[in-house]
Amino acid sequence: MRLIEAEAVTAAVRRLCMRANRYLPADAEAALRAAAGSEPWGTAAGILSELCLNLDTARETGLPICQDTGLVTVFAELGEDARVPGFDEAVQEGVRQGYRDGYLRKSVVADPLRRVNTGDNTPAAIYLRLVPGDGLKLTVAPKGAGSENMCALRMLTPAQGESGVRDFVLETVKAAGGKPCPPLVVGVGIGGSFDSVPRLAKEALLRPLDTPHEDGYYDRLERELLEAINSTGIGPQGLGGRTTALAVRIKAAPTHIAMLPAAVCLSCHALRHASEVL
Repeated sequence: MRLIEAEAVTAAVRRLCMRANRYLPADAEAALRAAAGSEPWGTAAGILSELCLNLDTARETGLPICQDTGLVTVFAELGEDARVPGFDEAVQEGVRQGYRDGYLRKSVVADPLRRVNTGDNTPAAIYLRLVPGDGLKLTVAPKGAGSENMCALRMLTPAQGESGVRDFVLETVKAAGGKPCPPLVVGVGIGGSFDSVPRLAKEALLRPLDTPHEDGYYDRLERELLEAINSTGIGPQGLGGRTTALAVRIKAAPTHIAMLPAAVCLSCHALRHASEVL
């Protein structure tokens, strides 16, 4: 049994909070720059170019990509032959230190109705999964309220099938308009249950944008949904254009014979996440 010290987890989460907020993953940055080069609408192309300039400025100055440095979600894959004493508190302490030392905005309130800020951007949401081995992979994914507020869940019926999922995704994107700061990356969860399908949608956003779905059926559906979304004309920041979304990412799971849960998790162009293995 391998022991992973809590201090190592805290230090890793601290680094990841700052890294995720300052630098986009290479695949997401490449997709944004490609869109800026191919967007045919003048205003939309200008907006995309400004977003690319913003990435350069964040890299040069160490400032965050976006002023909304988000609510933190931590995805942890812990080896079955590893042990981390005090894991939860180690993660929360890493978030505290990362947001303090990185001068990142603290956006978390302790109670949803009484609205008192916790002052350190904790607590983070933690999703822990056991995997073979003795390592620990941590992925920190901060997500701002502009895009998170426009996410949606719907309990479809099996009879609605693929067309029902398509309609739901397009309705969600159209209803959101410019509010989630497009260009978007659209995470779609299909299956599971009422409580698990939103997690599928959010996890779908972690798949690299230059990696096609391993299942040809869902690869086709992703490409067709992307084409349909970009045909809406919503465009960057909702001001018109071809680039409403950079990618669609689907994650599916087994479900009940009488259910077809679906969830849509919209991310703005700042598809922030960073990972480290201990």
